[in-house]
Amino acid sequence: MRMRKITGVALGVVVLMGVLMASALVDREAAAEPLKIRYSIWVGYGPLFVAKEKGFFKEEKVDVDLVNIEDPKEGFFAMAAGRLDGVVSTIDTMVLYLKKGNEYQYVLALDDSAGGDGIVARKEIQSIKDLKGKKVAVNEGSVSQFFLNVVLKENGMTQKDIEVVNMKQGDAGAAFVAEKVDAAVTWEPWLSKGKAAPHGKILIDSSQTPGLITDVLIFPRTVIQKRAREIQGVVNAWNKAVAFWETNPDEANKIKFYDQAGNKKFFGTAAKPGDLTRVVQNSLDIWGGFDKLQVKATPKELINYSFIK
Repeated sequence: MRMRKITGVALGVVVLMGVLMASALVDREAAAEPLKIRYSIWVGYGPLFVAKEKGFFKEEKVDVDLVNIEDPKEGFFAMAAGRLDGVVSTIDTMVLYLKKGNEYQYVLALDDSAGGDGIVARKEIQSIKDLKGKKVAVNEGSVSQFFLNVVLKENGMTQKDIEVVNMKQGDAGAAFVAEKVDAAVTWEPWLSKGKAAPHGKILIDSSQTPGLITDVLIFPRTVIQKRAREIQGVVNAWNKAVAFWETNPDEANKIKFYDQAGNKKFFGTAAKPGDLTRVVQNSLDIWGGFDKLQVKATPKELINYSFIK
């Protein structure tokens, strides 16, 4: 068999071409498969779009496709089916969609409602305990119901102590303004509208319950294992976007964004957990109490500390 002799230079060219072709293939694959992350219309997710518009994702060499799906149920179903890589949603929402008990994890806190959610009530209702026997409008199955039940729990009450009127989120606030209910669990702008009504006041808002209504970035463990570098890039880009946002404080409204330091404090560590563990446990307790959970789970299984270091 005759063999063609290859010089050192020629061999180097061949190797270089192979490396370049492989690199180009990887780049094409990365470009063809962006991280698809579900979001809904909410000002708290603003830094994701800042990261995209300012090129922070690009700086971190990660391609992100932000997919608008308003219903969190549809978002989690799409993620379970592999049509999405991740979702942003509230802490308590994730536990509702666990089927194995540990298939999803929180990797980053995005924002904390610092007064944007709460309960409006008639002026004669002076405390949470005064809600006993009263008609309270709330969207069952939503973060508002979770918020209500944590507040009731902290005052030695349960939902059985009040008369729940199940309504859509916006309808709950409107019903209170129209004096059809004694109180409503809602968010802005209905909090302000309820307070402005002649009979209304804000009984409690989320500025008094830090960390309770927090949006988080969630990924399946399988995606975390395969695409950890890209997820870290998303986290880094978020931190850059929040830092950029902080130079424009007038735009912040009533939203507290979690920066890198805030995430470290909120997550804590496995050895010394932060407030996130408490909120996750509340989520498991509240929704478990309504038989909404499909499996048993623990905060330790659901929190991934590796991306916020």
